[in-house]
Amino acid sequence: MSHGDDDYVRALAAAVRHSTAWLRSLPGRRVGPAAAAHDLTDSFGGPMPRGGMPAEDVVDLLARTAEPGLMAMPSGRFFGWVIGGTLPAALASDWLVSAWDQNAGLRYATPAMAAIEESAGHWLLELLGLPSGADVGFVTGATMANFTGMAAARWRLLADAGWDLDRDGLFGAPRIRCLVGRERHDTVDLGLRYLGLGRPAVVDADSQGRLIPGALDALLAEGSGPALVCLQAGNLHSGAFDPFPEAIRVARKHGAWVHIDGAFGLWAAAAPELRSLTRGYEEADSWGTDAHKTLNVPYDCGIAIVRDASALHSAMGLHASYLVHDAEGPGDPFEKVPELSRRARGVPVWAALKSLGSDGVAAQVRGLAAAAADIAAGLAGEEGVEVLNDVGYTQVCLAFGDDATTRAVTARIISDGRVWMSGSRWRDRDILRVSVSNWHTSEDEVRTAVDAVKAAFSAVRGG
Repeated sequence: MSHGDDDYVRALAAAVRHSTAWLRSLPGRRVGPAAAAHDLTDSFGGPMPRGGMPAEDVVDLLARTAEPGLMAMPSGRFFGWVIGGTLPAALASDWLVSAWDQNAGLRYATPAMAAIEESAGHWLLELLGLPSGADVGFVTGATMANFTGMAAARWRLLADAGWDLDRDGLFGAPRIRCLVGRERHDTVDLGLRYLGLGRPAVVDADSQGRLIPGALDALLAEGSGPALVCLQAGNLHSGAFDPFPEAIRVARKHGAWVHIDGAFGLWAAAAPELRSLTRGYEEADSWGTDAHKTLNVPYDCGIAIVRDASALHSAMGLHASYLVHDAEGPGDPFEKVPELSRRARGVPVWAALKSLGSDGVAAQVRGLAAAAADIAAGLAGEEGVEVLNDVGYTQVCLAFGDDATTRAVTARIISDGRVWMSGSRWRDRDILRVSVSNWHTSEDEVRTAVDAVKAAFSAVRGG
């Protein structure tokens, strides 16, 4: 073994040691970090060192210094934002991805990565009940998954309108009308901005944040020309799903491309008991999701799914003399994502699906929704606590009378440290939002969550 190999072994052994210690600390540790970024800057910063440090010592220093500034996001007691955990097979396979160090853009150059990702893509389509001929790309997260789907939409809509986007760009192109629900996630607007499509028209939504098909019809009827309609599977606050059959029927009447933002909600289709939430969504043209949020693979793994593979390849692909293409198969991975060089982020998805099977994925999604329902049920009977949404999926929105009290309860929960729940604002009220996204969340974590909220509310009231 060479000297360099010894360095790898010692550094990786240190990483295993520290990673194992971190994971073992999660069940009992305080959820919030013990130090702020400004407390740690001096430890990580200072003048650039002139001399180096052995790799093993770098790992030790990194882990030891970062530890106070880590939030226990992988804990089953973390309910903030929409952040999942990591399954063992997915975490371990992600380490392999780093060790293999494959640039997964070219099918010819990295055949194993291409085969794994293609298999994962086929499994996803089967699991989610989406068209078998759709193409699947692995991107960085839900934002870029939505961007990718809408980029394919832009290319197809303009091509059908007789405009050569690749040759002539956007200047002078027919305007694409973009329509979104009033309670869509802001990253949809961000993706439209990245694409140069401008600010979307906003369609009214009901009390749970579901887009109203009649309002969509009225807005589409006001104009003509290419149109892109963005629907939602899983409202950030209520967890609600847009009425896909009716909304897609309206969009089709007006010749619109339909994209569905399903960052965490697309996975409801994997559980038979929840599949009705996604009824009709398979009739859309593109879908975006994040494998971290509900499937629980490591970060940096969004999934873009597009029915029209040629539109996707035209929007994302490139041709250069130095690239060696595989003559067989469904095209190169880089033709499905906005990157040429990237890690093989589909490998942890394959590992998660292989370790769980379809029954395991269904049980995991079902468990997340059941935990959210149990938290809501445990708090609904508490005097002064309001459950503001219909809890049919993984989100719970709570209020405690006036906004000031709700903010105080949220701050008390975070200070207590047993659980983490994030504040937000929904339907003109400050709320405490509970998002159940981690496979570790069991009955014990649910009880802890309910007790922590009750204790915080009691303390704020002076009880």
